[in-house]
Amino acid sequence: MSNSLKHRLTRPETMTALCIIAAAVAFLFPTAKLQPISALLPATMLVGLIVLAAILIVTDQRKANAGVEAEPMMTAPKRVLGAFALIVGYALATQFLGFYPSTAIAVPLVAYIFGYRKFLGLAAATIIVVGAIYLIFDVAMAQSFPSGLIWR
Repeated sequence: MSNSLKHRLTRPETMTALCIIAAAVAFLFPTAKLQPISALLPATMLVGLIVLAAILIVTDQRKANAGVEAEPMMTAPKRVLGAFALIVGYALATQFLGFYPSTAIAVPLVAYIFGYRKFLGLAAATIIVVGAIYLIFDVAMAQSFPSGLIWR
């Protein structure tokens, strides 16, 4: 591998996209064990991630080809670490509280942390997101989400 190719593959956006593709492919295999209707959403989302990551690679490599320097991996490491902490917290909350209470807490919390401060907007977004998920999956598709260990 030439030095320039190695440099191009280690650009932060390309590395991130490659990691996203690897993780999405790894998570795609367990969906084969699910019933088709249950596997539809996670498989679609994972394939979507793969497609978007591939687009990111193409875009970043075009920038590299044009001689544009790669931007630093993180300009706000605390915000990135906070986002990962939110993801872990959401996963744990879903395990213990269930999907709907966790999502009702996570949606406004994430929006607030990323700068949206209007209470009515936060409430409306939460109601719309949680309500749409409920109507689409519980009502229309008869699929239930985890209820959490506390409520069992």
